[in-house]
Amino acid sequence: MVVAPHADDEAIGAYGWIARLRRRGIAVRILVVTDGAASHPSSRRWPPTRLIRERQRETRREMRRIGVTADRITFLGLPDGGLSAMAPLARKRITGAVRRAPVPLTLLGPAAGDDHPDHRIVADALARCRKAGLHRLGYPVWPAGRRLPRSIAPPLGAQARLAKRLAILRYRTQAGRITDDPAGFSMTRAQVAAFSRPCETFVIEPR
Repeated sequence: MVVAPHADDEAIGAYGWIARLRRRGIAVRILVVTDGAASHPSSRRWPPTRLIRERQRETRREMRRIGVTADRITFLGLPDGGLSAMAPLARKRITGAVRRAPVPLTLLGPAAGDDHPDHRIVADALARCRKAGLHRLGYPVWPAGRRLPRSIAPPLGAQARLAKRLAILRYRTQAGRITDDPAGFSMTRAQVAAFSRPCETFVIEPR
């Protein structure tokens, strides 16, 4: 199970890892925690309902490309940017989803200490998950290019690295498609490069 605080974190953190598992026939579930509505709050062309719908579509499309079907993707729909204000509910929803997942289970989510407050709340919730047959890994997102101590770094070949980079760019709502909100979020070229390095980095979290 890959837990993404926002739609696109699943690709940023683990696109190559997911693709590798699916090629081996291993089942992968995706859990997206927030609704993603806060990335462009002042856009008139992309009001929250449209933005939420499109961000979900982006995740379903990119995960389908590497073998994860829509029935394996769950959107919790919690408020983007608002997890700190509802940490107990976020923990309850996340731990409940983990509890219902079959075992053995490798649980992959944002690493502790991420710069984004939503990511930190999700990491804290995952750290509270206790279940026989559960193993946890953490992936870095913010700041882009962050290095994790005591981590493993499975390499991405040139083709896999390119596939990941193109997938990240196809989350177009986060890569420059929305132009009518000057303060809205858009990944920079440097961030995309950092997210598509020649390896993916995971830290083995304590059990």
